[in-house]
Amino acid sequence: MSYSFQNPSQETIFDYLREAKTIAVVGLSSRTETVAYQVSRVMQDAGYTIIPVNPRAVGETILGETVYARLQDVSVPIDIVNVFRRSEFLADVAKDFIETDAKVFWAQLGLESQEAENILRVAGRYDIVMNRCIKIEYQAMKA
Repeated sequence: MSYSFQNPSQETIFDYLREAKTIAVVGLSSRTETVAYQVSRVMQDAGYTIIPVNPRAVGETILGETVYARLQDVSVPIDIVNVFRRSEFLADVAKDFIETDAKVFWAQLGLESQEAENILRVAGRYDIVMNRCIKIEYQAMKA
């Protein structure tokens, strides 16, 4: 059974990026060779505050920022939650997301989950992007 998520319009995605200041990155590690690190670095260089969320890296700093175990532990407002966890973990991240005031749930390129979408929509959260790379979208917006 296949699942096909309907992303918001391109303009809405650009609005999310224009309005955002803070991006919490779930699954970010200090390994510089990972896509999560490289994408987060580009977004940080573009002026966004990056908040690493990774329970295995608590006590570390990544990209100069303190690492949090869970989204619920982040003490500053989050505009976008950018998820770099396999699709089977998106529902768990969605459950954490709805316990925060974060605005946009964003699953990176190659990631999508019907269960996560259902959790978010039942909770009244409709600002959802799946299977899109935040860096590619940012670069398209700036082009």
